[in-house]
Amino acid sequence: MHRPGEMRERELVITLAERLGEGAATVPQGSELTIDLRLEGLHDGILVTGEVDATAVGECGRCLDPVSIPVELEFQELFAYSLDEAFDYSVRDDHVDLEPVVRDAVVLSLPFQPVCRPDCPGLDPATGEKLEVAPEQDQRVVTDPRWAALQGFQAAHDDVSDAAGVEREER
Repeated sequence: MHRPGEMRERELVITLAERLGEGAATVPQGSELTIDLRLEGLHDGILVTGEVDATAVGECGRCLDPVSIPVELEFQELFAYSLDEAFDYSVRDDHVDLEPVVRDAVVLSLPFQPVCRPDCPGLDPATGEKLEVAPEQDQRVVTDPRWAALQGFQAAHDDVSDAAGVEREER
């Protein structure tokens, strides 16, 4: 690949030795990543263009149901022949190490808060039940607990205004 213009295409199927991601969605250990690669020789190095397909798993951020998320992404990176600091990655012994590039691309593409579907209603904040299973069983008015002390409060000026209205009628 040291000749500019030379190109190779490869398809790799890799079984993960460790999981990718640490958040609400991860690609678990033992999962398979399918990577379609295109390696192009350039004057400065090897340009690697790839497409990654995998499946991530996690919990819905609203209703806590298990979620399976297809991961489909593209990446492109230049692996330089020289060990110059201007390049993040370099060719070593006529090989490119794709592991950090693929890992970073997959982890950054995972959703921060996955959902089972876009219109997932989530959980009832009072009971903790799924709103989908028990949709609005009763239409009770939920009062903010910070205002609970004022529920029994009756305004004194309502009595005064009624009394003033009576006095005006008598005159």
